[in-house]
Amino acid sequence: MQRWRGLEEIPGDWGRSVVTIGSFDGVHRGHQLIIERVVERARELGAKAVVVTFDPHPSEVVRPGSHPPLLAPQPRRAELIEELGADAVLVLPFTHEFSQESPEFFVRSVLVDALHAKAVVEGPNFRFGHRAAGNVALLAELGRAADFEVEVLDLQVTGTAGAGEPFSSSLCRRLVAEGDVAGVAEVLGRPHRVEGVVVRGAQRGRELGYPTANVETVPHSAIPADGVYAGWLTVPADGTLADGGPGGRLPAAISVGTNPTFDGTSRTVEAYAIDRVGLDLYGLHVAVDFLAYLRGMEKFDSIEALLERMADDVKQARVLTDAAD
Repeated sequence: MQRWRGLEEIPGDWGRSVVTIGSFDGVHRGHQLIIERVVERARELGAKAVVVTFDPHPSEVVRPGSHPPLLAPQPRRAELIEELGADAVLVLPFTHEFSQESPEFFVRSVLVDALHAKAVVEGPNFRFGHRAAGNVALLAELGRAADFEVEVLDLQVTGTAGAGEPFSSSLCRRLVAEGDVAGVAEVLGRPHRVEGVVVRGAQRGRELGYPTANVETVPHSAIPADGVYAGWLTVPADGTLADGGPGGRLPAAISVGTNPTFDGTSRTVEAYAIDRVGLDLYGLHVAVDFLAYLRGMEKFDSIEALLERMADDVKQARVLTDAAD
């Protein structure tokens, strides 16, 4: 899949495209329906499937300081889009100047002149252009004049998550904030993930016999509520790690919070790779996938009580990850 940042990176000989436009944060199951339809329609028309998204999130430019917690950083979003079969992803830098452009300008500059759209697929609530003045009706009208068709998909995907609320990025963020990682996984179609670089922490886990990877998460990441979780720590899979074992997807017990037993004040995400005590992951970019909520964050009266609970947490995490695998 080709990845472009800005219109200038699109090859000059790029042919006709079937396009969808949106933030696609999380690439949840509703997004997946749109992208899969784009790919299907592109194959039918002998065109290329292109997903257009934005960076930074438009709300950060339109309303500075209102950046929502992100369900997936741009590189991860592109990976997920590629897995759905898209031929290219176009990331448009979202600037103040760009936000002032009219819907007509957007259609002409992006869809017609740059991507040579043959069809555009969107959900019914799609808005575009300055002050979100454009909607799917206007898009269809502009498409008739510019020789591209517009298809509007019904995206009312629901399940048990959120008590039957339609799947959306907003629902995902709320479930993440509540620690309902099982519900988030239903909406996403996979476990919720946070990513970042492993940095040095207080190293208390190592002293206690449970060395953890302290993950400095990507800015604006949607981090689950404080608590202990079962999941996986994914590290680079090429070659062996310091303990002599392979990299890849490692079952893990995950702690999110401030370590109240030690009067911590900084909120951290720490993952203990179960039974992998000799790891040295400092400086590596890793991913933490959340499978299940185990318990809330607690302050223990003694180290012994903490160790007893940690052993139980690891036991539960081992059982849950083994079953999921």
